[in-house]
Amino acid sequence: MNLGKESERVAFKRSTSELKEGIVSLASMLNKSGRGVLYFGVNNEGEVVGQQVGKNTERTISDAIHNAIEPSIIPSIETRTTPEGLEYIVVAVEGMDSPYSAYGLYYVRSADQDTKATRSALKKMFLASGFDFIRESPATRQDLHFTQFISLLVSKGYHVNNLNAFFKNEKLLTDDGRFNQMAELLSDESDVSIKVARFPGTNKASLSQRMDFGKKCLILAMQQAMDYMESINEKNVDLREARRKDTPLFDFRAFREAWINACLHNSWNDLTPPAIYIFTDRIEIVSYGGLPFGLSEEAFFEGDSHPVNKALQTIFTQLDYAEQTGHGVPTIVDIYCKQAFNISANFITCTIPYAFEPEWVLSLKKEAEPRPSLNQTQLKVLRCLKANPKATASDVAREIGMSLSTAKKAIWKLVEQGAIARKGSKRDGYWETRPACAD
Repeated sequence: MNLGKESERVAFKRSTSELKEGIVSLASMLNKSGRGVLYFGVNNEGEVVGQQVGKNTERTISDAIHNAIEPSIIPSIETRTTPEGLEYIVVAVEGMDSPYSAYGLYYVRSADQDTKATRSALKKMFLASGFDFIRESPATRQDLHFTQFISLLVSKGYHVNNLNAFFKNEKLLTDDGRFNQMAELLSDESDVSIKVARFPGTNKASLSQRMDFGKKCLILAMQQAMDYMESINEKNVDLREARRKDTPLFDFRAFREAWINACLHNSWNDLTPPAIYIFTDRIEIVSYGGLPFGLSEEAFFEGDSHPVNKALQTIFTQLDYAEQTGHGVPTIVDIYCKQAFNISANFITCTIPYAFEPEWVLSLKKEAEPRPSLNQTQLKVLRCLKANPKATASDVAREIGMSLSTAKKAIWKLVEQGAIARKGSKRDGYWETRPACAD
């Protein structure tokens, strides 16, 4: 008789001589899936080889599980018999109070293996079980004020008449009455600085601009970064058809969902903020922490929500930044497909491509174009105009000692090559020289 293969929910042990290993498998399956079945009297290939079962065997297994696994669980234990008369034992467990430890250690089931849980995985298990780290952990400083946060609440119709009640209602205190990490994030004195970085290429080889939106209430900083991104979302206007067509550089609705999710579901335990990276062909929104424990990529794309910062989500909902519908990720996928997301153990990156080349990218390309070298006459005229931007062609000819026609021709060549540009009117204007050319 064959029972199939081992998996993340099924484990085989040849006999109860492997009871300790079997209990480890039960704990690791509980941590992975919330349930598991362990068979005694079955070899690694799934063949029932039989197990001697005495009158106290089931009781021994039950007591061992009760003593070794924490939090304690009540297993279902049954002895079965094959048509050939071989007895084997089936132990089924189910529980949602992860993380479960076995003999004081934590394990996670991976395929048919029991592996020790990493610190990161263990933290995710605690979060998945409902433990809210930023609510339970004390802030690094206790001299906090909340003028900005209160103003945001008032703008949504909430009234704050009593600070003590406000601290309690918004869950800004630990059980012993100290400000927690969430309070620190939402305070006027927050040390978190959200960064928006712009790169003059498709990688991070060089940085052209960095903006910091921080040292203030997290939600205010998040909104300011979002306002900036909306300001650079230029439109391409197409007038070729009978009806005008405006195409935005990127879909702002998708960006907004990605950015709010990054701020809300970020792993804030070490106060590392999410970030926005602007490249010449795309925008990347990066959040830290990876997927919550127990949430598969498939469920993530379907919009299943496993909030890791439950109290913070309540506040985001109060301020109309979050809903309970779980439509954010499906909205992004609908617009940019699943390929928009890169999910790793510690990061989630959402990539939003541009619909066209923005003006600032075109300007960079123009500046990088090779320019014809200037001859000696043109260099003399260029230096003259740099020294006296309001000089006329006659002034240049007289200053350098050349004919008027030669001066005019040199000026025209400099304009053609982009070395100079006329600003203002013919009478009251001046010559602007490009820094790269004005040596």
